[in-house]
Amino acid sequence: MTERQPDPSQDAAGALDRSQQRASQARAIDQLVQQYDMAYPDRSEQIRAGAWLVERLGPGALVLDIGCGTGIPTARQLLDAGIRVVGIDISPAMIAAASAAVPEATMHNSDVLDFTATGFDGAVAFFSLLMLPRSDILRALSVLRTAIKPGGYLLISMVETDLDDIPVKFLDADIRVSGYRREELHQVVEQAGFEIVEMRAVTYTPVVDQADPEIQLYVFARVSS
Repeated sequence: MTERQPDPSQDAAGALDRSQQRASQARAIDQLVQQYDMAYPDRSEQIRAGAWLVERLGPGALVLDIGCGTGIPTARQLLDAGIRVVGIDISPAMIAAASAAVPEATMHNSDVLDFTATGFDGAVAFFSLLMLPRSDILRALSVLRTAIKPGGYLLISMVETDLDDIPVKFLDADIRVSGYRREELHQVVEQAGFEIVEMRAVTYTPVVDQADPEIQLYVFARVSS
């Protein structure tokens, strides 16, 4: 029996499809620079998560902010605590806003799947990984496992839902989202090489017309030794 060989053209086509989808997501996020902060004015849980990280790292630590958005509140919070911040986002408009709001940080218009830098003491991904297909979330976690030093921390937040790369209308933009139930998210993060320290589930209702309450999951993890 002859073993079937991989078709390079299929791999190239798949890469092109992913590139086109990420470009589409970036354009959609560009539209949300002003609207997102208005729809989610209360970031108290995100700020508490940032404070949790600050307590464990302290001044001088280096943190990667994945999907940094406008830089508010997280990059600003970390910088004010003396932590160095590198922020990445696929949206040029978000990076422009973040560079203006937190000029002390280093900002890059970059996809986490293409990120190669290492040596970080911690990383945060607040509501950014949910814009990836589940297969790419696993890839992103692998990238972050390499980027963070042994013993370093990873904080993730996602909306609890059982979806994989589903198109939705978010504010005025058409985006694609994924999510997990909390037990599955716990397993996915552990499989990527992280030790779960804590998981919090909070209810939040966005300030938009007819928005339903959502369960937000905050995962506090550490790179396994």
